[in-house]
Amino acid sequence: MASTIIINPATGDKVAEYQRISLDDAKQKVEAGKRVFDTWKLKSYEERSLLMHRLADVLEQNKEEYAQLITMEMGKVIGQSRKEIEKCVWVCRYYADHGRSLLLDESVQTEATKSYVTFQPLGVILAVMPWNFPFYQVIRFAAPALMAGNTGVLKHASNVQGCAYALEVAFEKAGFPTGAFVNLNLSAGEVKDIIAHRPIVAVTLTGSDPAGRSVASVAGQNLKKTVMELGGSDAYIVLEDADLEFATDLATLGRLQNNGQTCIAAKRFVLLDSIYEDFLELFAQKMQAAVMGDPLDDNTYYGPMARTDLRDEIHQQVLKTVEQGGRLLLGGEVPLGRGAYYPATILADLKPGMEAFDQELFGPVASVIRAKDEEEAIALANHSQFGLGAGVITTDKARGERIALRLEAGSSFVNKLVASDPRMPFGGIKNSGYGRELSGYGIREFVNTKSIWID
Repeated sequence: MASTIIINPATGDKVAEYQRISLDDAKQKVEAGKRVFDTWKLKSYEERSLLMHRLADVLEQNKEEYAQLITMEMGKVIGQSRKEIEKCVWVCRYYADHGRSLLLDESVQTEATKSYVTFQPLGVILAVMPWNFPFYQVIRFAAPALMAGNTGVLKHASNVQGCAYALEVAFEKAGFPTGAFVNLNLSAGEVKDIIAHRPIVAVTLTGSDPAGRSVASVAGQNLKKTVMELGGSDAYIVLEDADLEFATDLATLGRLQNNGQTCIAAKRFVLLDSIYEDFLELFAQKMQAAVMGDPLDDNTYYGPMARTDLRDEIHQQVLKTVEQGGRLLLGGEVPLGRGAYYPATILADLKPGMEAFDQELFGPVASVIRAKDEEEAIALANHSQFGLGAGVITTDKARGERIALRLEAGSSFVNKLVASDPRMPFGGIKNSGYGRELSGYGIREFVNTKSIWID
């Protein structure tokens, strides 16, 4: 039977090998999840909350081990890997504490003696997850889904199977029933068969636009609900009144955090004409000064990309943009040596129709765009097939809020990088997907919103 080989992106060395399971074995695991659901759905919120708090404890107690695993498998710098586990703990505790209140019955005044809306779990949810936040994106799905009374099966990215197995074990250590959350180490080509398998009632996917289209198509053919959190090309408008030190610090962190591989990362910077060159000069200094290197070194600002094929792909996007008339201000050369490294890169003078303007660049490459005034800046920010996140940097918060309301995205932040938060809904519009994760909106995606009428 085939196996999954894990390659350390910082060194190119093999670090682990995991045996794939057969499609029949995967279906049996799904069916076991359905049997567990039949009893799990009857558990009280207090019982589920206790186990969710225990899961938070397991994650917290093993933070360093899990952080090292994340960094070894996908190259995230170690400090950010630790923060990823801390965020998982936060999400688990949030839903453990608020799951009941987020799903309270809602009374409706009608001519009935009693009428209300109740929220009941659906069954086994399939999660198809990517590698860039290998613990957090799974917990972001699993914590609300299981607190609502569902069970979950995970099809994780092949290059983070160690993280996938560690998560399955963490649920077991926390005391969740065997089968309530399981990992399916399958090939991508077999996902369609799992989606079609009868016990699966819904699918959530975080990933690329093409992956989303493929999974949503199969789910639609089988009349199964989906939530899609897809790619983004987040635009940040920098107004003429912005503090450029603050703006360029934010831009550098936004573009290099997670080695540039974040769906909600700041990717396109739209600058008003009067500050364009000053911003570029300062931004280039800070991007160049950021230390690229060993992700296990606490002094490293950003590490390698997750795989060499992804590094090569973004390099081709940079070259294409330059051919189309974009100005290469910094970086843009594949380093010599081992590992999937790519340097901090700035592409300036971008316009619609150029690769780095139109497409998502999933790596440490910034796209800089000039706008003559505020109205053109808003139009350029909205000129995108994506709509996941957007931002405004300004010292005038009221002005920033007015612009944020006009930006076409699932989230608009003023003077802060777009981030997910369990208290707020998270998701996109356009080709960035549909549905919401987190908050009460997220936990209600995978429930039966059921009307009860008593005459």
